[in-house]
Amino acid sequence: MGESYKIVLNNTNENEKADLSFINQDETKKAQKFHASFPQYEVTPLVELKNLSKMFGVKNIFVKDESYRFGLNAFKVLGGSYAIGKYIADKLGMDIDDLPFEKLTSKEVKDKLGDITFITATDGNHGRGVAWASHELKQKCIVLMPSGSSLERRDNIRALGAKCDIMDGLNYDDCVRLANKYAEEEGYVMVQDTAWEGYEKIPTWIIQGYSTLAKEAEDQLLELGEKVTHIFVQAGVGSFATGVTGYFSSIFPGDEKPFIGVVEPEKANCNFITAKANDGKIHNVTGEMDTIMAGLACGEPVTVGWPILKSYADAFLSVPDASAARGMRILGNPLKGDERIISGESGAATFGAISEILQRDDLLEIKKELKLDENSVILFFSTEGDTDFVHYRQVVWDGYYTNKENYNYKIMR
Repeated sequence: MGESYKIVLNNTNENEKADLSFINQDETKKAQKFHASFPQYEVTPLVELKNLSKMFGVKNIFVKDESYRFGLNAFKVLGGSYAIGKYIADKLGMDIDDLPFEKLTSKEVKDKLGDITFITATDGNHGRGVAWASHELKQKCIVLMPSGSSLERRDNIRALGAKCDIMDGLNYDDCVRLANKYAEEEGYVMVQDTAWEGYEKIPTWIIQGYSTLAKEAEDQLLELGEKVTHIFVQAGVGSFATGVTGYFSSIFPGDEKPFIGVVEPEKANCNFITAKANDGKIHNVTGEMDTIMAGLACGEPVTVGWPILKSYADAFLSVPDASAARGMRILGNPLKGDERIISGESGAATFGAISEILQRDDLLEIKKELKLDENSVILFFSTEGDTDFVHYRQVVWDGYYTNKENYNYKIMR
């Protein structure tokens, strides 16, 4: 089995199933209706990579390209905006169905609400989404970023009118705790997809917001007459993975459900180690977590999401940084006839990992455990574009994070 690639299989048939009522079709329809009320809303592309699927020896490959989402180059705004919308609806004693964008931004609602300051911690994309939603709804926003964060990502957040600083010496989870401390002391509203005891309502709303893209993908697949056999989702704390896993598990019960794999960087694989321990406890990763997959550099699984992943995800994968870099290069340099996708480090995490598993002899055992073969129809989510432009070019142009070993990749003809 290849170095740095690790897998934990999860026998979902043995698990007591978690309740899907908060992430089912009805809740997802509410979230999509809310997002569709924004003037910038468009369904993001589902790209079919027919020629690459032949090379990889599978039936078909689809990639949902979230670099087009609301002009923000990443999917995260779906969660933050919906959570803010739900918070405002709660505060007004209204249903989110009765608060589309036009009404949310009305003088009547603004006068009732007064000034609200939303605060969050982020590696970049989530903070930009919360800042954008706050700006669109004429509210204030504060964003804390961990040490080593991209200056470009910081400046993109500041451009939306938010106060944003990189906190030297603090990792992502430290920033979450600091943001929560400020929220408690100053009366700010914390908008975070990390949950803990006493802070679960907003993370749940964020998960529901993420499910909009899962429904879009399912609608697009239905239109094409395709049914996926495999879905691979990347995880930081696991909120996005929960949104996708929960939605598809609710519409495809039992044996009809696609095989779902959760992928994490080996330096921040908190869901993987929790699944591996399988002792009923949450397990955290601490320290610097210096992975190139910045959006996935989270050490603490989201408590409201983990029961869903434990119940319905079929496998957890821990993968090296080089796999994400390879995914970025393949998607950005497609085979003739396939469409180009600009995918950032976290966006290409799942695709890059599976590209290696499909082509490397030393990873054949993992390929078998994932039940990947010539009949597989695989769905990936490219969750971000080149949100760090300089680093993206260093990877795809200059070969940063290339595998040191000379692996023999299979070329299917």
